Amino acid sequence: MIHPSTFSIVAYDASAQTWGVAVASKFPAVGNVVPWAQAGKGAIATQALANTSYGLRGLELFAQGLSAETVLTHLLDADPGKETRQIGLVDAQGRSATFTGKACGTWAGGVCGPGYAMQGNILVGENVIPAMLAAFLQTDGDLATRLHAGLLAGDRAGGDRRGRQSAALLVVKEKGGYGGYTDRQLDYRVDDDPDPVPRLGELVSLHYLYFGKSPASERIQLHEAALLKIQQIMLQLGYLKQASNSYDRPTQEALRAFTGNENFEERCDPAAGWIDSPVFDYLIRKFGK
Repeated sequence: MIHPSTFSIVAYDASAQTWGVAVASKFPAVGNVVPWAQAGKGAIATQALANTSYGLRGLELFAQGLSAETVLTHLLDADPGKETRQIGLVDAQGRSATFTGKACGTWAGGVCGPGYAMQGNILVGENVIPAMLAAFLQTDGDLATRLHAGLLAGDRAGGDRRGRQSAALLVVKEKGGYGGYTDRQLDYRVDDDPDPVPRLGELVSLHYLYFGKSPASERIQLHEAALLKIQQIMLQLGYLKQASNSYDRPTQEALRAFTGNENFEERCDPAAGWIDSPVFDYLIRKFGK
């Protein structure tokens, strides 16, 4: 059996009430095996010769209010193959635990602290985990940003000594999913790529582009140079028949159709004639000449 020999971060953000896992490996679709999380319960990474029941069973035990250490004990005690496993856990309060079985491929090990657990096996060396920890603790931003920073640092420190193939990032928050129907705030995977961790970062950036919000101070009012740029793009793409150099009704309707097709209707107001600055910049880069 091939192993998802890998490195991962499991973490909790108390201020935002988010839990998450970031993972990378020389193994296809590692996001289908390693990360497990449920809002208000906790998060788990199960890897090495992964016992995926650790994910489901661990979350069930977290739902009973058990601590990360207690859940770890329950999982290991029930598993005769525990020495081939590696697992990291963070519970609902941010208490953490990590375990590396004696039969995991070298280099293997982990570290945990308040709100995080980091672990890896078949790594290039013992320098990978400290690099992940330093980046995670020193990076500002939300949990997804910090998780990816830590994962990228581990990857650039050498990561999995067999190479690179896949990466994933999962963050959960109560009603944090699309429309508030689920707790999956972010769930991105790069299943087969020669350099998956940077690509994962690009997907996270796209998430914020599409689902983020800018303060009113960062909105671009469409007049003068900004208006001309967006009109030229809409002319080029066929949304507008002619540029008027004014924010008239045809421009307004063209903008509504254009931003709707590009899935940015939540980040602009055609009636008021503004668009969020990050979206404007993205559209100029993507379609401008």
